[in-house]
Amino acid sequence: MTKKIINPWSWQDKYGFVQANEITGAQRMLFCAGQVSVDDDGNPLYPGDMEKQINQALDNLETVLRQAEVQLSDIVRLTYYTTDVSAFTGATQKLDERLKVAGCKPASTLLGVASLFHPDCVVEIEATAVV
Repeated sequence: MTKKIINPWSWQDKYGFVQANEITGAQRMLFCAGQVSVDDDGNPLYPGDMEKQINQALDNLETVLRQAEVQLSDIVRLTYYTTDVSAFTGATQKLDERLKVAGCKPASTLLGVASLFHPDCVVEIEATAVV
């Protein structure tokens, strides 16, 4: 498999994403459901705490990826859904660090939404991986 980053500009670099990932010769694609901040029984964690919810949602995403024998670096697309865009953008330092350390350079979209599956959830992360 070959992954080629398409970036006609450089402004996105400071935000940790790319404009596009071109994939050739891939064997598998993994489409992940949106992950939120819940425990192993689906109970919401960290009501209203954006930073902790982002980290837990990413932990849950990594659990799904491991089960599929996929890594963060295999992610080519991330979609973030949040009920508070300002709070999200102010709480992504650990997320950005984790993705950078993993070598994950996804094409990304951030969407502000009215609500998520549970009223205590403020962020959801959806991923597509290619291996």
